[in-house]
Amino acid sequence: MYVMALNKQFIDGEWRDGKSATVYEMTNPYNNQVIDRVKLANKEDIDEAYRAAQRAQAEWAKVPAEEKRRIILKAADILERRQKEAIDFLVKETGSTVIKSTMEVQATIDLIKETANWPDKVGVGQVFPSADPTKENLVFREPAGVVGIISPWNWPLFLSVRAVAPAVAVGDAVVLKPDLQSQITGGFLIAEIYEEAGLPKGVLNVITADIPEIGDAFIEHPIPRIISFTGSTAVGRHIGEVAGRNLKRVALELGGNSPLVILEDADLDAAVDAAIFGKYIHQGQICMITNRILVHRKHYDEFVKRFVERAKQIPYGDPADPNVIIGPIINERQIEKILGFVELGKSEGAKLVLEGQRIGNVLTPFVFADVKNDSQLAQSEIFGPVATIIPFDTDEEGIRLANETEYGLSAAVFTKDLEHGIDIARRLESGMAHVNDQTVNITPETPFGGEKFSGLGRYGGEFAFEEFTTVKWVSVQKERRQFPF
Repeated sequence: MYVMALNKQFIDGEWRDGKSATVYEMTNPYNNQVIDRVKLANKEDIDEAYRAAQRAQAEWAKVPAEEKRRIILKAADILERRQKEAIDFLVKETGSTVIKSTMEVQATIDLIKETANWPDKVGVGQVFPSADPTKENLVFREPAGVVGIISPWNWPLFLSVRAVAPAVAVGDAVVLKPDLQSQITGGFLIAEIYEEAGLPKGVLNVITADIPEIGDAFIEHPIPRIISFTGSTAVGRHIGEVAGRNLKRVALELGGNSPLVILEDADLDAAVDAAIFGKYIHQGQICMITNRILVHRKHYDEFVKRFVERAKQIPYGDPADPNVIIGPIINERQIEKILGFVELGKSEGAKLVLEGQRIGNVLTPFVFADVKNDSQLAQSEIFGPVATIIPFDTDEEGIRLANETEYGLSAAVFTKDLEHGIDIARRLESGMAHVNDQTVNITPETPFGGEKFSGLGRYGGEFAFEEFTTVKWVSVQKERRQFPF
């Protein structure tokens, strides 16, 4: 049995306490029980982690592709073997239900496997045409160097590995800083899996730290060339500003206000099913959750009726119960924020057709109908089990309402006319759009990312390969060149 050290910092291949005086208590968001305590890292730990990554990266880049592939596939096998353990940690640490946790772990396994063939693509020259017949132009994709990764608490395993796996596969080294609320599944478990798989020390480092103590040290450090961040738009803008001043590349996946547009010819049964899943999976705590449900007037009253009846029936409670769909909200601050949105909706005149309740740290579904699209309720990223339903009369109005938001992460449209659906999907101002599905979709080979204030860059498949590598042009003069002087 592999020895677990999931309450220590992981720096240069060593599990050790951080040098901060702060000890953080990780708690179960369902029952507030303490899971473990972690002595956090400070600025000195961050510096040591980045320097270890820089040393390791130079050697890791030289490792043959076949050896890299072996380690990557072994990491996927280890996570597959430890799948139940990972699910249990997600349930206890983040309040994820068994259904959501199972989805997350499987998506993470698939993602790691997707990157197994990437080492073969690094350092392979692509020939580009030249106007000079005596010159040959080669373009190479090379490792970017060291990547700093900041990941969130809501899908911590997947959203950390989403950056770790491609970076490692292309020959980069990594310093990962998961959210304090998800240090195990967002960081330490990942480090242990890659360590067991044989990843050389220093290639992956995991530190957890308190922002008031470290400030911008993780971003400003001179070693990382790329900063990958998943989280709120407000924090993402700050990270982008700091990185820009230091001439670092960024990959930012930020907030969302994803619309689900149900057209006049939609299959109403299928649309209700999709909307229920898209709104309430993981208690609505997902960046691409269905935040606004836009329904054609023809279906509006019937949709609201069916949606409310379905929402009333969603099982809630202890996320460890496999039958539960809605578990706890991550912390008290988020609970208060969500309930504040409920009061805001009431004050703005939206019709509360289903009033949820707070039971411990669980919020049962709330549903607002007749919501104005320009209201604060509709324009906010709620990040909780609060549905907003908005009527429209024409396709053009539906598209306009869907696009009237500063965000542009995901979107969806329901229609029986697939060609029309594709046309509508392309007109929705979002990085991703889905026809006859809801807004929460992800696969390892497709581009994931947003437009407008939902971020910069793309994760997934060849798009992530480009994000975590750099381009080098090498020209070869095959005959002696004649210069003008």
